[in-house]
Amino acid sequence: MTHDPATDPIEILLVEDNEPDVLLTLEAFEDARVPNRMHVARDGVEALRFLRREGEHAAAPRPDVILMDINMPRKTGLEVLTEVKADPALRSIPVVMLTTSQAEDDVRASYERHASGYVVKPVGFENFLGAMRAFESFWLTFVRFPPRLTRPPLPPAAPLPPCAAQGAPPSDVGSRACRLRSQRCPVAP
Repeated sequence: MTHDPATDPIEILLVEDNEPDVLLTLEAFEDARVPNRMHVARDGVEALRFLRREGEHAAAPRPDVILMDINMPRKTGLEVLTEVKADPALRSIPVVMLTTSQAEDDVRASYERHASGYVVKPVGFENFLGAMRAFESFWLTFVRFPPRLTRPPLPPAAPLPPCAAQGAPPSDVGSRACRLRSQRCPVAP
């Protein structure tokens, strides 16, 4: 199943614990040119439950993009980002950090964990609204998202036997030469 931007709304997961920021973001996207559905998780734990469709989120849609604060209770945005990008079923979802933190360490840590972007929340309603409109213009108008999946993605490939991982040709797997390179080399079937 593919996403048709003309008819299907963009699914956005907002991960934010600050109620005024939630309300500002909802208002900014309410009149967006691109149809969208905003889902809100109030902390990192709830965000992961939403993404993994656990408990009350069993019927949650897969988001097309995640907007996430860094400083949250129970699990920080950086911790959630690390888990999302480590999970083969979730790693293709773009994650944009939307935060008040201007700390270089937070910016660096976000990109090291494969954030798709880092936006510092502007002060003031009009400035915040302008930033969200710029986000909409780029992310919801110009960016093409991967097709929506109708079934879970395939599990990751099984790891290679140690000898194959060390560069042994397939014909050597299980051979004496392979076993000499690694005591853990399996015997060929």
